[in-house]
Amino acid sequence: MKKVRLETVLFFVTILGACGPVEHTPEQAGEIMMTRWAKEVSPENVLAEYPRPMMVRDQWLNLNGLWEYAITGKDEEMPKQFDGKILVPFPVESELSGVAKKVTESERLWYKRKFELPALWKGRRFLLHFGAVDWETVVYVNGGHVGTHHGGYDPFTFDITGMLNSEGLQEITIAVWDPTDEGHQPRGKQTLEPRGFWYTAVTGIWQTVWLEPVPDRYIRRLVVTPDIDSETVDIFARTGGKGRGGRIEVVAKEGKQEVARAEGTVYNSVKLKIPAAKLWSPDSPFLYELEVVLTKDGQVIDEVSSYFGMRKISRVRDRKGVLRLALNDKIGFQYGTLDQGWWPDGLYRAPTDEALRYDIEITKKLGFNTIRKHIKVEPQRFYYWCDKLGILVWQDMVSGDVTGEWGTERTEESARQFELELVRMMVGLRNHPSIVVWVLFNEGWGQYDTDRLVEWMKKKDRSRLVIGASGFVDKGVGDIHDVHGYPGPTGAPAEKGRALVLGEFGGLGLPVEGHTWQEKKSWGYRGFKDAGALALAYEALLEELKPYISLGLSAAVYTQITDVENEVNGLMTYDRAVVKMDSKRLATAAEELCRVGPDSYKFEPVVPTSQEESQQWRYTIDKPPEGWRELDFEDSSWQQGAAGFGDPDVVGAIVRTKWTGNDIWLRKTFALSGKDISNPYLIVYHDFEQETLIYLNGELVAEGPEHQFAYTLFRLEGEAKSRLREGENILAVHGRRLGRRQYIDAGLLDLTD
Repeated sequence: MKKVRLETVLFFVTILGACGPVEHTPEQAGEIMMTRWAKEVSPENVLAEYPRPMMVRDQWLNLNGLWEYAITGKDEEMPKQFDGKILVPFPVESELSGVAKKVTESERLWYKRKFELPALWKGRRFLLHFGAVDWETVVYVNGGHVGTHHGGYDPFTFDITGMLNSEGLQEITIAVWDPTDEGHQPRGKQTLEPRGFWYTAVTGIWQTVWLEPVPDRYIRRLVVTPDIDSETVDIFARTGGKGRGGRIEVVAKEGKQEVARAEGTVYNSVKLKIPAAKLWSPDSPFLYELEVVLTKDGQVIDEVSSYFGMRKISRVRDRKGVLRLALNDKIGFQYGTLDQGWWPDGLYRAPTDEALRYDIEITKKLGFNTIRKHIKVEPQRFYYWCDKLGILVWQDMVSGDVTGEWGTERTEESARQFELELVRMMVGLRNHPSIVVWVLFNEGWGQYDTDRLVEWMKKKDRSRLVIGASGFVDKGVGDIHDVHGYPGPTGAPAEKGRALVLGEFGGLGLPVEGHTWQEKKSWGYRGFKDAGALALAYEALLEELKPYISLGLSAAVYTQITDVENEVNGLMTYDRAVVKMDSKRLATAAEELCRVGPDSYKFEPVVPTSQEESQQWRYTIDKPPEGWRELDFEDSSWQQGAAGFGDPDVVGAIVRTKWTGNDIWLRKTFALSGKDISNPYLIVYHDFEQETLIYLNGELVAEGPEHQFAYTLFRLEGEAKSRLREGENILAVHGRRLGRRQYIDAGLLDLTD
């Protein structure tokens, strides 16, 4: 479904039983955007799939569907009268909720519904599960307070056995308060005032609510750790409820065929031997089935089913000694998309499980083997489909409390909540084989105590790699150095102790008429007018990316898989109705990129940069006379200094000569002696808040700014290449500060296949 008229949406809301018109922002007045899966949503069949594929029980009661809702002042008591109906689990701001109302930090959202327990469940304990509710949740059952939870992205559970009536109807009431960007809590890209790459706020229940009957003693959580080196998988079953002792029996299966069986006490892990294991990878996402049984005195008390994948993520040195990312000990390029996980009709919540699956399927179809799940934690069924369909996941921690440009001084309360939700994310998702990288911070947003937190994460989960900061504020810690550059590509010097990745690049924008969130003010990092021009630019971008792999790059993440609200830099439109370029063409370009290896290109420095060793340049901060960029210009009166030149506060800069004024002029001579440069590249790092002009033997061959934050290659072709000559040559640079910061370093390389 594309855009639909307001009358159609009101009809859709009416069949949900809502009690009033849907409210719209001025930009959306008259029409809204829906996906094709919206028509499959109904109160009787809303997200009916079992929500926790990693630990399945046969009996459960889905509480999704129509609830009563009310919006009151934050400090008001529980309302006696409710405003209407809301479709759970869609956020109250979303169209699929049937409400589509903004809830501010001064208001509270209330939910209420009644249900009956199946008669066969008598004598059991009852667990009330929430997939996720944003942000503070207070739960009442039959008028009694059950508990309070703080956190917008993690599942939580209350044992409500003692609060239930012995028979008849049961009533659940929920109060939710969400300060969005007025609070300190992790919130990702949510804002009360959407703009740019900040999106519509999400409040309330946005994942499945469900009731589960369990015995007095039950399996509460599984911790599954595969080890392909020892051909084993370690299973630890945590229990809950009443009683102590007991044993755990585990069975691994390949289809119906038993592969391994073992047992042990509930206080220890159980190890299964998996000889000649079938390894999990995007090309072959094989999953073993797992059965876990809790027994006491020979009697079965509880049992759950699960699955696991045998895989290993690590860093391996190539023949040059450069650290590369490796899956199952094999070096391979990880090419991914940035995935925000937003939907025009459900916001944080995909309308159906099939829609959730579709995003992963189309990502693979377009040639990607990786998803960077961007500052959002998805429902567990998303990761189930990643496991089952086969795609690697870099999982971001959700950002929040952004009070400074590059990081923040957090309050004790803010830090405690961030770290609490970080623990819950890692614990809740750790069994999924698809997740191979944890990303702690994004671009300095709310960044603090990076060294301490990275060390803690690595100890907490030794089966995955950790990125301390994706882009900008690198603290030199973690397993991976992650740089960003728009449109890019860009890179950084290879390090002895960390692998190098390009965590964001691309952002090529194309609005598709009839499939945009708003008719005006849409944006991308670089705009195009038609699909043909976009495709050519995308292919050129990937072609430019290839040499960086031989320079040490292990992975790259393209921005992004879909448009989001007024961002139009997706490979698909926001409603998932249009793939903007030919899918086979996209897949071919991606497959060719992933075939490039560490030894595919060879670089020879002609004019080295100062990334590893300082290089001397002539420079002046006083405007020189005409001809300053020519070879025969007399520069003996200029100062001599080591590159790079700039402001020490520039992120990632290697400043050896301080430059804080508005302009700088640089000159460096070099000699070519009877040598033919077959494929010359400039390699340049300059701050994006400055203008940079680069001259070769008097002629302009490159200029900025581009949205770069690391060293970038610029190929010299045609007339620019012809400027090179045997004997003496001159490379000249003029840098002019446009904003608050400045930095420049440059060099010249020769590349061969």
